[in-house]
Amino acid sequence: MNSAATQARLWYLQRLSAMALALFVSVHLATVVYAVRGGLSGAEILARTQGSWPVAIFYGAFVIACAVHVPIGLARVAEEWLGWSPKLANTAAIVVALALAVLGLRAVYAVVA
Repeated sequence: MNSAATQARLWYLQRLSAMALALFVSVHLATVVYAVRGGLSGAEILARTQGSWPVAIFYGAFVIACAVHVPIGLARVAEEWLGWSPKLANTAAIVVALALAVLGLRAVYAVVA
């Protein structure tokens, strides 16, 4: 089982990432609504994101926040609901975190590059 200090750090990281995600999701949804109401197509939106460092930084940070937030919660669910050992749950969480980070950052690269 994880130590109390480790659990406290994970709790803190999940709350910080949740705050960041609230901001990222709000900005993302507002941008989508603005773009759609402005009549932009998907192709036009992608054309505007090409080579944009602010878009890359914003969505890169969004991906990292997801890669931190989601696995912490999944590990606790796996332990409490599925009865997995803490070691197995944490290992699975690390795999999920890496997958989210790699796949998400690849998507950001595809949209911006």
